Amino acid sequence: MIETVNVPLLNRSYNVRIGYGLLAQAGAEIAPLLHRRRVAVVTDETVADLHLDALEQGLAAEGIEMVALALPPGEATKGWAQFSRTVEWLLEQRIERRDVVVALGGGVIGDLVGFAAAVLRRGVRFVQIPSSLLAQVDSSVGGKTGINAPQGKNLIGAFHQPALVLADTGLLDTLAPRDFLAGYGEVVKYGLLGDSEFFQWLEDNASSMAAGDRAARIHAVKRSVEMKAEIVARDETEQGDRALLNLGHTFCHALEKVTGYSSRLLHGEGVTIGCAMAFDLSARLGLCAQEDPSRVRAHLKQMNLKTDLSDIEGDLPNADVLLDHMAQDKKVIDGQLRFILARGIGQAFVTSDVPRDAVRDLLTDALAAR
Repeated sequence: MIETVNVPLLNRSYNVRIGYGLLAQAGAEIAPLLHRRRVAVVTDETVADLHLDALEQGLAAEGIEMVALALPPGEATKGWAQFSRTVEWLLEQRIERRDVVVALGGGVIGDLVGFAAAVLRRGVRFVQIPSSLLAQVDSSVGGKTGINAPQGKNLIGAFHQPALVLADTGLLDTLAPRDFLAGYGEVVKYGLLGDSEFFQWLEDNASSMAAGDRAARIHAVKRSVEMKAEIVARDETEQGDRALLNLGHTFCHALEKVTGYSSRLLHGEGVTIGCAMAFDLSARLGLCAQEDPSRVRAHLKQMNLKTDLSDIEGDLPNADVLLDHMAQDKKVIDGQLRFILARGIGQAFVTSDVPRDAVRDLLTDALAAR
């Protein structure tokens, strides 16, 4: 069963195809986009070992030639060095403006390759084939591309929509359990920000989804993509509603920065901690019921996800240092930090009206509980 979600952006609209075994028919999916039967694939070494041969076979079935570059795995790849290497390699392969570049991998590869496609010859088309749950439900959809800077995450980039997204849920079978659960952090975010019924469905079905239930995985990816597509269609370049997708991310990005973008804290784990803290802050400000943060935490703990600063190994800086890192976030406007808070599960909203002392007190208490 292949599901299709359209991202409606006028002349930049595209489909997200979701299903088990899509890699085998990648050639048939991509062929309509091609002016010549040749694509350049950029991936990472881990994903290449697992899936590059299958992609090559899927393309060859339609007579499509493939050249490939495999970058080192990990967040450190998402910087200037590997970005420059990628752009120069694409130029060496004589990729033209009418050609298609394929990003095969998780969020790091999708973000970096999308940015490379955005600037190469002032813009070439690219196809996302996300290999992780996090990338399938979040980073592969919506056109945000970019790399990290020493000053923070995702501070250099461009909006560049893909021409097609192929979310093969079969690729999730090869994920390590920790990586799958980190991706689940982005899935549960959608229920928390705008669909309480989906959150309830996750409370009932997420365990079987994590255990490998194919139908549950397809449904969870499809609903997540539907929600993201709806928000992106309303606000492509994050002038308003799209910031809702950053629920939990203001805390998350600061925590990723102070843990060195390392295996101490995966992005999805930072998101779950950030979501729990956003609901804590909402409750402290009297915006949502006190029971809501407890319900959020109960589900995250049921799924063996990180929920508190005490779940991060090693030392963390004090509340003021964390606040300073939060002030570097992309959501800062005129020096004012925007938060995504909630009036209840499924009722998130964007606000700049958050007392700094309330955030500092929350961080101080969370650090004291370590």
